[in-house]
Amino acid sequence: MGTVLDRADHLPAPLDPSPVTIRLVLSDVDGTLLTSDKRLTESAVRAVADLEAAGIAFAITSSRPPRGLAALVEPLRVRLPLGAFNGGMIVTPELAVEFEAAIEDRHVGPIVDDLLAGGLSVWVYQGARDWFVLDPDGPHVEREVHAVGYAPLVLDSFADLRGGVIKVVGVSDDPDTMARAEAAVRARAAESVSATRSQSYYLDVTDSRAHKGAVVRYLSARTAPPGPTRTGGGWPALDQRKLNVSARRAAPGPAGSTGRRRRRTESGFDLRP
Repeated sequence: MGTVLDRADHLPAPLDPSPVTIRLVLSDVDGTLLTSDKRLTESAVRAVADLEAAGIAFAITSSRPPRGLAALVEPLRVRLPLGAFNGGMIVTPELAVEFEAAIEDRHVGPIVDDLLAGGLSVWVYQGARDWFVLDPDGPHVEREVHAVGYAPLVLDSFADLRGGVIKVVGVSDDPDTMARAEAAVRARAAESVSATRSQSYYLDVTDSRAHKGAVVRYLSARTAPPGPTRTGGGWPALDQRKLNVSARRAAPGPAGSTGRRRRRTESGFDLRP
């Protein structure tokens, strides 16, 4: 028995009490697996080890690029593929690409231009390893360097950057600027791309095939027979609707109560009966 968080009104609803065999736990990273200051705690490592001892597979997915997930592989003994870029790329623990959903080249330039014209700083992620910026001192670059563990490459222009672009990020601390940019991107290419805010100051633009539900489907095919055997945790509202490919969602997403927020801040990932 567990709860699933209804993102429409943030109220927990009871799950079907019928027996469910959990074979896979798929966790988000920032705000779920890690503490607010991006630490992986000993209690989180122990919790994942307990899953392994119980015969339950563990995997991670995130809006981060693959290189930003690499440091978690050995401490957590992750053996399944990693879901990077919110499902825009799935890689092995050694960062070999198994699946990617690149933004169509015809959309990359216009989207970048729209974001720059709207007053946002722009980042572009290409392939499994490259992160490009125009301004290394731009808003939140230092924060991202701390989170993912490597610095971006600095370009004079994005004009020639085509092929294998997995994610474009618009960055601004102004809510109105972010809202206008999100609307502009959706108006331009709503059928082909997804424009969502992974943080209040990040507008993530990916191919429409890139979502955590795709990661659930991909990993479920490798770890479990058909049926109600999967679980996921830590999804923001933008992904919860995609998870209908999974038959069970037994872990609440980011904390909806003071108590859950406190536990995450102090301990990171927290498994409880």
